[in-house]
Amino acid sequence: MGKPNFSDELKRDAVAQITDRWYRVAEFSQRLGVSAHSLYAWKRQFAKTVSGDAGKDAEIRQLKRELARVTEGRDILKKATAYFASDAK
Repeated sequence: MGKPNFSDELKRDAVAQITDRWYRVAEFSQRLGVSAHSLYAWKRQFAKTVSGDAGKDAEIRQLKRELARVTEGRDILKKATAYFASDAK
């Protein structure tokens, strides 16, 4: 039996899961059924093909995560304020 042939799309998705969502390589490789060495090789392969906008994209993703965290905190404070204001009446 030969080794499985994975599409470039699957490889890119796997690399995105590791880099963007911070999945651990060892765990993710087991779920995919490939070796961790293969995932690291795919990561190197597709890192070379990424243009110079990768830094900007990474910064945008990081800022979106931070905005979501801050928005969630604000919403929690709004709900707490409303709760305590109704309790004071």
